Amino acid sequence: MTKETIMVFSAHSDDFVIGAGGTIAKYTEEGKKVIAIVFSYGEKSHAWLQEKIVQKMRVAETFEAGNILGCKAYFFNLREGHFTEDFHKIENKLLDLINQEKPTKLFTHSGEDPHPDHRAVSKITQEVYEKVKTKPEVYIYSVWNPISFKTKHPSLYIDISKTFSKKLAALNSFKSQKIHVAYPFVLLLYRSLKAGFKLRKLWGERFFKIK
Repeated sequence: MTKETIMVFSAHSDDFVIGAGGTIAKYTEEGKKVIAIVFSYGEKSHAWLQEKIVQKMRVAETFEAGNILGCKAYFFNLREGHFTEDFHKIENKLLDLINQEKPTKLFTHSGEDPHPDHRAVSKITQEVYEKVKTKPEVYIYSVWNPISFKTKHPSLYIDISKTFSKKLAALNSFKSQKIHVAYPFVLLLYRSLKAGFKLRKLWGERFFKIK
């Protein structure tokens, strides 16, 4: 039988781990195929280094995190801060990949996230959804926004009590991002505890279904 495929859109290399790492690990342990689409190499994170050096470093970190979670990662070279104007360069490749893999679920950034690249990915998701042949369920996750006001949308709670340690291990793969993820990490703990409490479990992840 063909494995069920899940896709996770990630503006930068560590976003898919912060927003959905526990769920990704849970799905892969259940035998599902998970693909993380990373839209940017994040070359601006270390402005004092050559872009190729930063790209190589962040790709290696991402593949290490993916191995821990059991998922594959694909990179697209969109410029940070220019996702919307650059998207046409990779649109057909992304659509071909989605149509080939036929994911049943697609996780993406919240449009309420204050980071402009995260909001851009949220907008791109809406555009892509209208063009794919087989429509997946679409869920949003949070990274930089402390809370979400998408209360009119159904919530999906996932018990990640058994995979939370994998999420933390995967996040620890991003050695270059220790300072950058300090604030999101605090939010990660808060959201994981809150979702776990809702499930009456130790740790959880919450998503909103928008499609």
